[in-house]
Amino acid sequence: MNRAANKKSKTIPPTTQKQRYMDKNTIIGLLLMAAVFFGFMWFAPKDKIEIPEEPENTGLTEQVVPDSAIDSLSPTEMKWLVRNIIDHGTSVTAADSAFRADYSNSLINLSTDGKSVTGSVIVDGDTLNWKDVESADLSKMTPLQQRKAIEIVRAASSEIGRYGKFAPFLSGNDTVIKLENDVLALELSSKSGSITRAELKKYDTEYTPDETKKRKEKVVIFENATNSLSFLIPLSQEISTTDLYFRASIENDSTVLMTLPIAEDAYWGIEYTLPRGDSYVVGMKVVQKNMSHYIESNNRNLGIDWRQELIRQEKGKMFEERNSALYYKFAGGSVQNLSENKNDSEDRQAKIRWIGFKNQFFSSVLISDRPFNTADFQSKVLKDNPIYLKDFSTQATVNDYDWNTDVPARFSFFIGPNLYPLLSSLDHQTVADENLQMTRLIPLGWSVFRWINTGVIIPIFNFLGSFISNYGIVILVMTFFIKLVLFPLTYKSYRSQAVMRLLQPEVKEINEKYPGQQNAMVRQQKMMALYSRAGASPMSGCLPMLLQMPILFAMFTFFPSAIELRGQSFLWAHDLAAPDAIISWSGHIPLITDYFGNHISLFCLLMTITNIVYTRINMQTSGNQMPGMKWMMYLMPVFFMIFFNNYAAGLSYYYFLSLLITIAQTYAFRYIIKEEDVRKKMAENAKKPRKKSGFMARLEEMQKQQQAMMREQQKRAQSRR
Repeated sequence: MNRAANKKSKTIPPTTQKQRYMDKNTIIGLLLMAAVFFGFMWFAPKDKIEIPEEPENTGLTEQVVPDSAIDSLSPTEMKWLVRNIIDHGTSVTAADSAFRADYSNSLINLSTDGKSVTGSVIVDGDTLNWKDVESADLSKMTPLQQRKAIEIVRAASSEIGRYGKFAPFLSGNDTVIKLENDVLALELSSKSGSITRAELKKYDTEYTPDETKKRKEKVVIFENATNSLSFLIPLSQEISTTDLYFRASIENDSTVLMTLPIAEDAYWGIEYTLPRGDSYVVGMKVVQKNMSHYIESNNRNLGIDWRQELIRQEKGKMFEERNSALYYKFAGGSVQNLSENKNDSEDRQAKIRWIGFKNQFFSSVLISDRPFNTADFQSKVLKDNPIYLKDFSTQATVNDYDWNTDVPARFSFFIGPNLYPLLSSLDHQTVADENLQMTRLIPLGWSVFRWINTGVIIPIFNFLGSFISNYGIVILVMTFFIKLVLFPLTYKSYRSQAVMRLLQPEVKEINEKYPGQQNAMVRQQKMMALYSRAGASPMSGCLPMLLQMPILFAMFTFFPSAIELRGQSFLWAHDLAAPDAIISWSGHIPLITDYFGNHISLFCLLMTITNIVYTRINMQTSGNQMPGMKWMMYLMPVFFMIFFNNYAAGLSYYYFLSLLITIAQTYAFRYIIKEEDVRKKMAENAKKPRKKSGFMARLEEMQKQQQAMMREQQKRAQSRR
């Protein structure tokens, strides 16, 4: 009974089996249907979807609509149009409340009585009545003209609302006004009211992309769209003077006034003054009259947006690029700059006195009488560009802008050469209560080297240049003068080397007598005693050379920065401020071209040969050297050639002359300083009682203490054994 019951309980009903089989078949069927569906989607031909081309951007919001479609202003847009004409239009008569708004070369001429708008709109040369446009009377115009008229008025209303009283100046005729003196020629454009071209009349450009041109052109710091200096007028929304057409008036032969006359008795403008003579500083001031009567704005900041693409001026692009950067000076503080070698940017929430866009030999600097409150700086390197080196931009603000003041802001705009005497004269000229440190635009090295350049080298160079016209001769005379001043140190160094050379046999004997690390202290004591008896010191030959190093480094920074050498020829060198290439080639050699360039400079080659000769003479004088050190000494001049080949010819010429004079001095010292005289002097020094200096006494005391410690350590080691 139990077995039968169990068997019955385990038997699956037929309905359940059928359901299970149906579920399995259903699943298989669904999978087959899915496979068929995806296969159809995969192999079915795909229709190509054509995307219509976007219409050309005309400045209006255009849509693809049928030719018969019409447009209209919404009630809100109509309300704003009436409001903008009343607020910013020109009153027609004093008897009524009608106003007129002229916009974009009289494309519209609308007036309002406060409720409705009347007037005309010009579309494709046809004058359309606004009432006809508003009512879409297609008997007077085509649907396309009606839509264009609505879009013109819509855009005009938006611009009038943003620019306010300045909206009428969004269109006009661009005229050029010239302003020049003996050294600077400027062009001012009525479009933007700014200086659009600056030419230095006394300097020629050394580089031109067109190598077929033989006649040199004057240096142009910027022109056309390469420079944009705009003011951001503080309305409810800032507007840029770049978008406005100014009315130009020539006050006199040195002053031009650019104005935006918003009413008969009110205007906003910029006044430019270029003094006569040889001034490179343009006076700039923001001028206004009765503006507070027509402009309501709580904005107290005057924004400035200055951008410039730095034009290449020199043949050697690598060095010009390395010496070009965006500089700025903190009010009452130091001068800093962005990176010269890579893209860089900074955001300064501090008072900035001046901002400068600097080339290797020329700069344009904007100096504010009242410091900029904040400033954002950006610098971008324009690689592989044959005309421009870098792209500079600055956004700055001057606070406490006052609509009631006739002259709310004053600036000085320096556009000229990086000439040290000139920049030094400007340090206290434009801002009386602060040293502008404009000379920091000239890279003259770190503090010590800069002091040598500004206190010694530059005064001598300028003095010689005042009565010697050829700067190759100036460098020659200056090199002799420097060598004459350093002669006592050079003489002392050579005499010390002679003494050390005579002591070499005794030094060798001491080293052989006390070999090993365990005799290091004894060996050092014997050496010091030998030097003391001979009246010599190992440092006596090095110290004079170390004292000469700052002058060598100062000259290294001076010559590439001296604009006086620019364009000056000497012998085969056409420009002492650029490499004097005698052999050139095209192509780029990795790692080498970046430093050596694609040419060979003759003065650098002569400097290298002279340096190798001097190295050989010096090694013969100083005695035997290790073989590895010997080859290293000969390789150093070759490394210097790779490094200096791309530098100014004047620098290589100076080092070449300096090495020649040093070689001549070496042979002269050999003749003057006799070996027997040196030995006689050493014998006399050995007989004299020598008082120990404090340093020598402390050194001997330290040596005794170390010897005592070593003996104690040896005793302990022996006792442990």
